[in-house]
Amino acid sequence: MKPAHLLAALPLALAAATASAQVTTIKFSHFLPSTGNFQRFIAEPWCASIEKDSGGKLKCQIYPSLQLGGTPAQLIDQVKNGVADVIWTSPSFATGRFPRTEALELPFTMPPQGLAGSKAMWEYYLKNGQEDFKDFKVLAIFSASNVVISTASKPVLTVDGFKGLKLRSPSRFSSLFLQSLGATPVNLPVAAITESISKGVIDGAMAPWEILPTTKVDEVTKYHMEGLQNQPGFTQTPMAILMNKQKYESLPADLKAAIDKNSGKVLSELAGSVWDQGNEAARKKMTAQGNKILVIKPEDYAAMQKASAGVEAEWIQQAAAKGLPAKQLAADARAIGAKYLPK
Repeated sequence: MKPAHLLAALPLALAAATASAQVTTIKFSHFLPSTGNFQRFIAEPWCASIEKDSGGKLKCQIYPSLQLGGTPAQLIDQVKNGVADVIWTSPSFATGRFPRTEALELPFTMPPQGLAGSKAMWEYYLKNGQEDFKDFKVLAIFSASNVVISTASKPVLTVDGFKGLKLRSPSRFSSLFLQSLGATPVNLPVAAITESISKGVIDGAMAPWEILPTTKVDEVTKYHMEGLQNQPGFTQTPMAILMNKQKYESLPADLKAAIDKNSGKVLSELAGSVWDQGNEAARKKMTAQGNKILVIKPEDYAAMQKASAGVEAEWIQQAAAKGLPAKQLAADARAIGAKYLPK
């Protein structure tokens, strides 16, 4: 026979084990530091919300800075294969894998603001993008906001101003846009921009406002060019928060409900708002330190749109060759984007 004190402790041990088994830990991987705005104002609040709404049955373990390994482009396979349960990345990092979503990157298509762009991207995803993400549980599709053009020695305010410049490009479509205007795109990671400008390897960069002070690009550039706020931005990068589909489907109904309540449109708009706040803080800091923020005249902005129109035409041709309704996808992206432009 077992001693009485062991028998008495057994129910408590079983209860503790049962309670522990009822907690599901979500492994959440992303590519930026834990001190960045994404983790502090998007990932951590989302994790807190699903924990609260699940009665403590859902918890997160966040892995910033690619602590689970891989590259930003490999996060897609990381979540698909179950290495992580949730990831944040951009479909742009995986060229050709999300062909319908590429329409969101076409020049002069999306509103320049993070929130407005995120609303447009989520609507476009619901209408046209779900087939691209059929292997995932989509938690959010949102905008990283418009890229602005930052240069070290001279402003770029006309089509002719681009000619001969070497500018960092964040994506394939940004590169095509720059080439169409006579500039030379240089693909560089964010961390390499500042040194490349300071050494004269490149003349400037295309990047969102928020990144400029974070990476000290604002210290090696003087001029920052954008269009009017009621005009579509140069280009935008769609971002995605994705969950392993099998992991989501394995959860009981109450835990799925907690995730659904805090995802989709609500999470996409939260992320867009966070980007706007970061951009506004960056603009204020740069204005205070004497950087020149310049708005391109409407007629010159229109000339840039006209000069880069071939980028969309070429994408339509290539996407149509893959069997996609490319002309309609581009038209939808443009119409949905225009819907959310500030009046």
